[in-house]
Amino acid sequence: MLVAVPAVLSPDQLAEVRRLVEAGAWEDGKATAGQQSELTKRNLQLPASCRNAVAAGEMVLSALSSNGLFVSAALPHRVFPPLFNRYDASAGHWFGNHVDNAIRYLPDGSGRIRTDLSATLFLSEPDEYDGGELIVEDTYGEHAVKLPAGDMVLYPSTSLHRVEPISRGSRLASFFWIQSMVRDDGKRALLLEMDAAIRTLAGSVGDQDPSIVSLTGTYHNLLRRWADC
Repeated sequence: MLVAVPAVLSPDQLAEVRRLVEAGAWEDGKATAGQQSELTKRNLQLPASCRNAVAAGEMVLSALSSNGLFVSAALPHRVFPPLFNRYDASAGHWFGNHVDNAIRYLPDGSGRIRTDLSATLFLSEPDEYDGGELIVEDTYGEHAVKLPAGDMVLYPSTSLHRVEPISRGSRLASFFWIQSMVRDDGKRALLLEMDAAIRTLAGSVGDQDPSIVSLTGTYHNLLRRWADC
């Protein structure tokens, strides 16, 4: 399931996150690459310990906590602290095909998460750079993603994906992973569809209609059955 989440950051939030990120001390992106992806990763990244990155990450997490579509689609149990990367045309940056590591250890040493979902939050507008599309492969083929600044895409961490070479400008983004309460992507997709249908129907007949009450109960009973945390 690939889900676009629009306007995660407001214009003011986006401007502040960009200000913080652009003033950070960038390093080679291979610092967080797995054994496979290290061979094909060519970008820059802010260290997890960077004060600017921590402050920007906290803003992203705060915005996510109040985003209904993100919560409905991801059913988050734990979210890895957001990281930030940069692809520059002047350096010929790109990131070849890879699958994200199944387990990520939290930078503060407090534990680890299972990566059920990967997220890319775009911080640069599409007209600021050429190339740089996120390509995600699934059973229906390849999907090219290049969203407006402040928008985010969610996709299964099991997906083969890459970032196309940059030919003009710079591409700034935040990326992170989510451990969901429901690890199976197909079940998460069904719950998202059901939640969306309930909200649409409730807008027509009201929250207290018996059909809404029944469907909402079924949704939560399915979540209770499928949640593994």
